[in-house]
Amino acid sequence: MKLTVFEWESVCGTDLDPSGLKAFGEVKFYGKPDPREVADLVGDSEVVICSKVAFTREVIAACPRLSYIGVMATGYNNIDLVAAKERGITVTNVPDYSSDAVSQMTLAFILQFATNLIRYDASTRRGDWTRSALFCYYPYALTELKGKTLGLFGLGSIGKKVAKVADALGMRVIYHARTKKDLPYEFCDKETVFRESDYLSLHMPADAETGGIVNRETLGLMKKGAYLINTARGALVVEEDVAEALKAGRLGGYAADVLSVEPQLPDCPLLGLENCILTPHIAWAPNETRERLWDILLGNLDAWCKGAPQNVVNP
Repeated sequence: MKLTVFEWESVCGTDLDPSGLKAFGEVKFYGKPDPREVADLVGDSEVVICSKVAFTREVIAACPRLSYIGVMATGYNNIDLVAAKERGITVTNVPDYSSDAVSQMTLAFILQFATNLIRYDASTRRGDWTRSALFCYYPYALTELKGKTLGLFGLGSIGKKVAKVADALGMRVIYHARTKKDLPYEFCDKETVFRESDYLSLHMPADAETGGIVNRETLGLMKKGAYLINTARGALVVEEDVAEALKAGRLGGYAADVLSVEPQLPDCPLLGLENCILTPHIAWAPNETRERLWDILLGNLDAWCKGAPQNVVNP
């Protein structure tokens, strides 16, 4: 069997061993390809492993032997599932491998806003405390999380973990989701979550219903000085509206591990803004998380080879 692997180093870096794939057949590794060259690089391979490479109807039609696409991620909107199913191509993903890591990043953002840790570190390195006339030096706001309200949009595996830690910190947890959960948190309508949250964190997929859910109107519902955290999808947020709210001081801060266009464009409206923290889509990337992803990915491929596919997204 022939396998083509795209974006290996982007997902698995230099610290994971790709040799496990070689047990399945002849493997070709490529980085991020020119979209016009994808079909040629696949050639006569039966199996493709990829992360963000687009497999459109046209690309799929140009890969006559392709029978399996293993996505090295939870999201799979880069694959035309209808075209794949019409061709009898099995598409699998890697679900719920990064919940611990992404919830950890979410709490790190919340704690940064509450403690101003980054500012205090930079200030101390500059010698500001040394030069201070007083021993007690706290020019940046410090806030206790106990008693504050954390609003969650979406209460899947990641949202539940964030809620559990927030609850342990003494925060009031409210949420909005498609369905009410049997959990000890307050289920609210969308408007209530925007209005009552001191910290609002997004944990939902981006689709026709949720795209742009954070916009000028909904930002206007939020408390002055509230904080917004996005470790889900950049498309959930109208970035120009968030930038406007930050500049006007209506929004206390915005922290995002995801952007509407990744990597960010030079004219991204959020770059360089005060109280705006941006990280390059790394919440999922701890070594332990990527090892888990790799184990599940190999398990998916092995199950398909044995005729009992798992984690199929186009049944």
